Amino acid sequence: MPNPSQPLQFTQMCMRLATQQVPLYRSRFSKHTFTQPQLIVLYCLKLKLGVSYRDLIDWLREMPRIQEALGLRHLPHFTTVQKAFARLETSVWRVLQRVSASRVEGDRVAALDASGWDRSHARRHYTQRSKLKIRSLKVTLLVDTGAQTVLDLHVTATRKHDTQIAPGLTGKNLDRFDVLSADKGYDDRSVRRWLRSRGKRPLIQHREFAPYPKAANARMDPQLYHRRSLVETVISVMKRKYGAAVSSRVGWRQFRELVAMCLVYNLDRAVKVGAVLACPAPLPAAMLPSAEDFYRSSLR
Repeated sequence: MPNPSQPLQFTQMCMRLATQQVPLYRSRFSKHTFTQPQLIVLYCLKLKLGVSYRDLIDWLREMPRIQEALGLRHLPHFTTVQKAFARLETSVWRVLQRVSASRVEGDRVAALDASGWDRSHARRHYTQRSKLKIRSLKVTLLVDTGAQTVLDLHVTATRKHDTQIAPGLTGKNLDRFDVLSADKGYDDRSVRRWLRSRGKRPLIQHREFAPYPKAANARMDPQLYHRRSLVETVISVMKRKYGAAVSSRVGWRQFRELVAMCLVYNLDRAVKVGAVLACPAPLPAAMLPSAEDFYRSSLR
């Protein structure tokens, strides 16, 4: 039998992860035609291939090995995948994204940076008539520089400052890094004090307005600090492979789409480096926050 291709490895890895973390069916009253892991993997394949829902089903007709890996007896209608993505809670995608980051072993050195993702549905004529000032989403990524995987993300449609985002984003992931590297946008004394109080080493560039910041920057480990550029590499790869815009129209669904994009990137990265780490055990139900909690904490 020929060696499995990267798309097949991606499908198998995503299917194993979804099967271990998500129940097969939403409730005992569901039709039991397609399982939730199958629909999750189908949406991930849509993002990976960069196609529409209609084209996804057409591509799958020519992929018998992918169908076999998914355990599909027949292909779903394209609206089935579309409605499943709208129905699955954001907390499910968040858990899958967080667990997928552990598929590649890191070195506990994290980097923080933000970038903008356009909202493709917001046409110029519409934004001008509705007087929208902000036409893109600000996405902040926390990246493990050793594994080059996305540990967590924060999304906002406002002009929220980086120093306001950093404590909340890093506070949920204190057990996943020991060193945090960030640029001058996160230069704030309270952020450094907050990280040191929790036993973390901040490598945040100072703005040089006085002799002390210049001396602090000179004493900073240049090799360790400049690993911060790897988060820019991750952002560049995600935009080139999966697009620099979200297609969903509703705010909470745009956030869900970005979470799924990070999940697909992490699994793509694991396939590329040939990760063979076993999937972690499923998280207990008490640790799964509701979609409203994620929405309120990340879209502000």
